[in-house]
Amino acid sequence: MRDFDPILLVEDDLLDIMTLKRGLKDIHANNPLYIRNDGEAALEFLRDPCNPIPALILLDLNMPRMNGLELLKILKADPRWCKIPVVVLTTSQEEQDRLASFESSAAGYIVKPLEYPDFVDKLLVIYQYWRLSEIPNLII
Repeated sequence: MRDFDPILLVEDDLLDIMTLKRGLKDIHANNPLYIRNDGEAALEFLRDPCNPIPALILLDLNMPRMNGLELLKILKADPRWCKIPVVVLTTSQEEQDRLASFESSAAGYIVKPLEYPDFVDKLLVIYQYWRLSEIPNLII
């Protein structure tokens, strides 16, 4: 992932959105960030040919209209989006959610910590990993 590769955040909680935006700024991640509040809105974004294909999707699980697991299954079943790495970023510590996420080909599963410094540490690990990974060209 390069500095100009877009990131799609699918999250419905305004505080979590603000925390993630602040965290990206604190780790000097200057990638364009696109935010959608649920799975249906994320699909609308991805289907619009005017929008860029994200290099990384950060996905919450508990959202209205279409939850994160439903979206993840759709993404991984579609050849247009199946190669986009999706990291689940959620408050859910349920083992069934973790298993379902990996069974649906999530690239990672991070439980959002309550303390901001811990959150930034985890965000930095995600970002550094994807910065170092050589992902395929996702434009179809």
